[in-house]
Amino acid sequence: MKRILLSLSASVTMLLLASPLAMAADGEGLYGRTNDKVITFFCFGVIIFFTVFVIGMSILQHRLETRKDRARADIERLRKP
Repeated sequence: MKRILLSLSASVTMLLLASPLAMAADGEGLYGRTNDKVITFFCFGVIIFFTVFVIGMSILQHRLETRKDRARADIERLRKP
C-alpha cells in the first residue's frame, strides 16, 4: 500500500510540475492570446454554470425528497392494520 501511495504521489507531483511547461508557449495557453474580454466572458460563463448547477441540483434534491416522503407515507399507510 505504501508503494502505491508513494508512486501515485510522485506521479501527481511530476505532472503538476510539468504542466505549466507543457501548456505555455510564449505566454499563450490552449486558447491563444487572451484579453480582458475573453477573461470576462469566461468568468461570466463560470458564474452562469454554477448558478444553473446549484438550481438544477436543488430541484433534483427536492424531487427526490418528495419521492422519499411519498414512499414513507405509503409504507406507514400500509403498515397500519
